[in-house]
Amino acid sequence: MAVQKSKKSPSRRNMRRGHDKLSGATVVTDATTGSRHRRHHIAVAGGASYYRGREVIAPPAAADTEEE
Repeated sequence: MAVQKSKKSPSRRNMRRGHDKLSGATVVTDATTGSRHRRHHIAVAGGASYYRGREVIAPPAAADTEEE
């Protein structure tokens, strides 16, 4: 079993961990809707969903039924 010769100092431990941080999500502004969304995800604006400038999910139809 491998055993270290001497204890690692906190400075060396922190230097090793310097690259372990998480980066923030990449957010872009959609040219069609102007809304901000994550890259390669759909942009939701006004009930409709857009991907790369095309509407992929239509907004839900308005309920025109009258209550009796």
